[in-house]
Order: sequence, then C-alpha cells, then structure tokens
Amino acid sequence: MKKKTQLIHGGIVGDEHTGAVSVPIYQVSTYKQDKPGHHRGYEYSRTGNPTRYALEELIKDIEEGSRGFAFGSGMAALTAVMMLFNKGDHILLTDDVYGGSFRLMTKVFNRFGIEATFIDTSNLTNIEKAIKSNTKALFIESPTNPLLKITNIAGAAKIAKSKGLLTLVDNTFSTPYWQNPLTLGADIVLHSATKYIGGHSDVVAGLVVVKDEKLGESIHFIQNSTGGVLGPHDSWLLMRGLKTLGIRMEEHEKNTHQIVEFLTHHKDISKVYYPGLKKHANHEVAKRQSRGFGGMVSFEVESAEKAKKVVQNVKYFTLAESLGAVESLISIPALMTHASIPAVRRKELGISDGLIRISVGLEDAEDLINDLNHSLNY
Repeated sequence: MKKKTQLIHGGIVGDEHTGAVSVPIYQVSTYKQDKPGHHRGYEYSRTGNPTRYALEELIKDIEEGSRGFAFGSGMAALTAVMMLFNKGDHILLTDDVYGGSFRLMTKVFNRFGIEATFIDTSNLTNIEKAIKSNTKALFIESPTNPLLKITNIAGAAKIAKSKGLLTLVDNTFSTPYWQNPLTLGADIVLHSATKYIGGHSDVVAGLVVVKDEKLGESIHFIQNSTGGVLGPHDSWLLMRGLKTLGIRMEEHEKNTHQIVEFLTHHKDISKVYYPGLKKHANHEVAKRQSRGFGGMVSFEVESAEKAKKVVQNVKYFTLAESLGAVESLISIPALMTHASIPAVRRKELGISDGLIRISVGLEDAEDLINDLNHSLNY
C-alpha cells in the first residue's frame, strides 16, 4: 500500500456498527461491563478509548511499527518515553535539539537522576566517543530544530545497537510521509503531532510508535499509569489531518523549494539552512534516508535588530511559535522556541540572534516570496 493510500485506509476505517465512514468520537469516560472484571475491550478512557485507539493504530501502520500511542502533547510523549529509564541512567541527545526537549532533560529529569549529554550526532564518531558504561539510549532529531542538521539514522542506530542502547528519533519535521526511522533501525519514533500531522493549528498532541511489542507494553504501562493521554476529539482531529498529510507535505515542499531559491540569492541573507540544498551538510544522507526535504527553513540576517524588523513586517507569515500548519509561520528561535536554552549554549550551537526560522505553508509561493522580499528590504 502506498503512503497516500495508507494515510486514508490504514488503521481502523469507519465504524462497522453503523457504516459511518469516519471513526466516531467516543466522548466517554467509562464503559459498561457485562459482569465484574469482564468488559468489551474498554473499561476506562485513560486506559483505552476507541477513538484514540483508532489514531494509535493509524500512526502505527504509517510508521511501520508494532504499537502506537497518543499523548496530550509532544512533550507529554517525550516525558513518557524518558520514563522508561531509571535513576543513574545516561542518555545521549542531539545537540541542536528543540528547546523544550533540552529544558525537560536539564531542568526536570536531571532532578530524578537521569543524566543527559548533548552531542553533534550528525558526526557518527561523536556518538561512539560519548557512550559511557551507564548510557542507555540515543535520542536523535533529524532534521534538527532550528539548524536542520541531518543525522545518519541507520548508521547511528547501528552504533547504538552494538552497545545495547535504544535509539529514539524525533520525526516531527520530516513526518512519516517523508521518513520512517523504525525501518532505518530506530526503536522508538516520536512526533509533536501539533505540527504537520495535525496541520491546521487547532490541536496540541504527541505520538509515539515503537518497533517491538515488549517496548509497547512498557510504554502503555507508563501511559496508563501517568495519564497524559490524548482526548477523543483531538484524536479525531489528528486522524482527519493525517488523511491529507501526503498532499500537504508535497505542497509544503514545492513552495519551500521556490522560497529557498529566493533566499539563497538575497543580498541581506548570509546563510540558508535547508537539507534540500546540495551544499547543506549531510545532504546526501538526507536524500538517502528521506523521500523529501520538508517545509522548514532557517536563514541568517546581519543582526537581532534586522531579524526583529523582518518578522514584524511580514504580511502572510504569522509571527508565532509552532510549525507545520497550512499557514506560514515565522519566528526568531533565540527569542522564542529556543529562549530556554542559555545564550552561551545557543552561541556554541550556532543559533545566532539573527537566525530566523520559517515554516512554509500552503499559500501561493509568489505571495510568500514577495512578502519576505518586502520585509527584508523594509
């Protein structure tokens, strides 16, 4: 089954009881039991809900895993995954990671005795050098946020497996339409489904898919025990969003290629970060492991003041955090999505005060280019 077909016909299709084409929204908290301890598959909606289950089955199929799980946010999903580990365990993470992930590991899980080291995973040698006796997992973002660095997922997973580590991949930027980390050797894939999977700036959610059933049992135990589940209406919204993910991702990328071409030739832009550029570091790796390059672009202007002028004078780009929606969004990572990362650390990573990140939407590309051109020349 091809991806576009799978997005519509994967998981659980419709409702066999009524013939409804769309899975119903089961807005219910508890379920009648036929006799004590004997239910019909559902007993309490924290443990399982038919609408959420339909979404979990769909994302499982699309990511080619064994089980899927839906959470109340991307951070709730990452929190559940990190609860697989114990006090004294060590986790390796991509250095250019989302600010919220950095904050979670350095301000929350560190208090529970879980150690985190951030390294440039785009160079596989760094992974081997950083593994310690208590290292339990490797967490990769590829492409990263906001510099769009590419890690060879298959190569990284091979190293991790040889050392007995789990490989976790945040697949938010690529989406399962363009990239499937589990087929490349990863053990767990995560999504902030708020982004491309939802796609319409109207839902906050997180998804997890695991490769094997044993990991699935562990994640479900954590999901049920801690309760950070996604509600039925939001689950239904994500299933609706997934039906159009393929055509949206293709249009996002088509627009992005035109905008990148404009950005690379503008006199006020010193650097453009986009995996689809041949000069982008590890471009060939991205080309090999992904079916597309996505709709996220970052670029450098001369100063923080210039960056502020650009983002405040656009018309069709909305100044906002988040990404992956039908509307184009623009942000300054140093002041917004990555403000929780100390300035010194941002400088080390190359996240300058003049870095602008855009999430290219589905508007007409010519309008978006004219908008950026006007703002850059303002």
